[in-house]
Amino acid sequence: MTHVFTIAIDGPAGAGKGTLARRLADHYRLNLLDTGLTYRAVAHALLRLGLPLDNVSAAETAARQVDLAKLDRAVLSAHAVGEAASKVAVFPTVRRILVEKQRDFARTPPGAVLDGRDIGTVVCPDADIKLYVTASAEVRAKRRLAEIESIGGTANFAEILADIQRRDERDMGRADSPLKPAADAHLLDTSEMAIEAAFLAAMSVIDDVLAKKNKA
Repeated sequence: MTHVFTIAIDGPAGAGKGTLARRLADHYRLNLLDTGLTYRAVAHALLRLGLPLDNVSAAETAARQVDLAKLDRAVLSAHAVGEAASKVAVFPTVRRILVEKQRDFARTPPGAVLDGRDIGTVVCPDADIKLYVTASAEVRAKRRLAEIESIGGTANFAEILADIQRRDERDMGRADSPLKPAADAHLLDTSEMAIEAAFLAAMSVIDDVLAKKNKA
């Protein structure tokens, strides 16, 4: 690929978009950004400083200081950070600051795969490919439970399901950049689909678009 090529992947928590994004970025040799980590970085900064999550000014300052090259997934993947992130993500000013950083990342050659909640609708509305990856809340809760148990942790299915449903409600119901598929997004429901099948389905869509671009 000699031009900047952008793949936007949106969807709710636990649908498999992160794994799919990593596979696609590796396959097409594109840069990769999990935009959710940028919001987690803001939340982590507030938690570390002992500041309230509704302190918009502090959240804006933290957002300006986010360095996309230094996002530590191990630290930012903590459950408490994720819960806090969905609260600071409702602030329009914080979203605007982070969206600009995300757009700059997407414009960097050779291009990028970005996954999040509003990539195809807000961050990269002109992305070459838009995918909306979803799955039922129950399936996503089962996956999360299996993930926790696979590393020796313990969790309650009902609590995980309730947490996912709360997060969905927050993400889909916020006034600024709500979670929803872009009008021209390709829908991938992974409820009954293994990651390999989802990867192959996404590749089929992308390769078709690339073939048409090469003919143009």
